[in-house]
Amino acid sequence: MFAEMTGLPGAVIGFKASGTVHAEDYRDVLLPAIERAASAGPVRVVLVFEDFEGLSAGALWQDLRVGVEHLRGWRRIAVVTDIEWMSNLISMFGWMTPGEVKTFPLAERDTAIDWAAG
Repeated sequence: MFAEMTGLPGAVIGFKASGTVHAEDYRDVLLPAIERAASAGPVRVVLVFEDFEGLSAGALWQDLRVGVEHLRGWRRIAVVTDIEWMSNLISMFGWMTPGEVKTFPLAERDTAIDWAAG
């Protein structure tokens, strides 16, 4: 599930992922917020993964679609997590992500928000 974060700087959108993320979470929560942000300028997003259990197959497809549909709109993606395999995957494949992507530990969530806003 994605829950939209509040209290972020004006140009930044953020989401906290928990449990298993499904295609509906992308369709109903993430995609509308990204489309609103993209219409206002470059997309800066913070994604927090604390008690994340994974993506359903449909969510994986939606994840790929979101990146491609807004390919030129991405500016910065801050991924905040202590999940080692996720940080490792981003380190290996982050270059394939549109815009800049950087990982931060959970303890540095505020630093991640500042970086995404920069």
